[in-house]
Amino acid sequence: MSSSHFADRLNQKIKQTKSPLVVGLDPRFDQLPATLKVSVSSIETTQEDRARITAEFCKGVIDVVGPLVPAVKPQAAFFEQLGPLGMLALAEVVDYAHAAGLIVIMDAKRGDIGSTAAAYADAFLGRKPASVWGCDSLTINPYLGDDSLTPFTKIATERGAGLFVLVKTSNPGSKTFQEQKVDGQPLYAMVADHVQTLAAADLGQSGYGSVGAVIGATHPQQLTELRSLMPNTLFLVPGLGAQGGTAADVAGAFDENGLGAVINSSRAIIFAYERDQFAGAGSWQAAIEQATIETNRQIAENTSAGNL
Repeated sequence: MSSSHFADRLNQKIKQTKSPLVVGLDPRFDQLPATLKVSVSSIETTQEDRARITAEFCKGVIDVVGPLVPAVKPQAAFFEQLGPLGMLALAEVVDYAHAAGLIVIMDAKRGDIGSTAAAYADAFLGRKPASVWGCDSLTINPYLGDDSLTPFTKIATERGAGLFVLVKTSNPGSKTFQEQKVDGQPLYAMVADHVQTLAAADLGQSGYGSVGAVIGATHPQQLTELRSLMPNTLFLVPGLGAQGGTAADVAGAFDENGLGAVINSSRAIIFAYERDQFAGAGSWQAAIEQATIETNRQIAENTSAGNL
């Protein structure tokens, strides 16, 4: 990839694959294919077994989705719960995704102030050797305020990395705080305005900034509203599939060229072998491949991403 700007690299990859779909790597161990766990007893499974099988599963997902999508989004929590061996597995998965040509969005939702925020940013942002984790992008929480975002934006800009700031999340409880009115407007709109300012301060050639926003597929009205208010901000849109969001729901996230957003689907794709629709696929990897192709088709047919 020729450009060092995150938004340009991501948009280039979206155009190359003709897909804005991000596959979320949420490897819940209990749902992993039985064929991967056949060599271990459910009673005697060790943390080493769990970490090894988790990495094997994620790499198997990457093998089939790599040619079909621009990026994957590992959820750090499912690796952290496996302890130190799980974190080694996560590092292995990040490296494997990069070797497959994928952009890696680390879903860790970090957020802190001062030197602590700088340490998080230093750890995650930028491909190796710029950072030890080598991620292209990181999800972050803005709740601590603008000074908690500054260390992240500074390091992201320096290293050609990206950020996705939580603005309007897909969970039902997001309304508890995010929709509360402050000076006549919902809190999420105030966060959105600040994120747009940050995005506009570091524009790539594609017209989008390195600072993006997380906005859930379960809020189609807000997606459309925020797209008009945030013309230079990339959207990471979770909630498609298992959380109830549909391809039609995410249409408002895109610009007229089919850019401006990446749509995340996790469980509906990586556990496709549990769904009746893909029962005849023949293998768990084949089911995941079919689910990815089908999701790409639905997005293309229902949004301007069909123009890619």
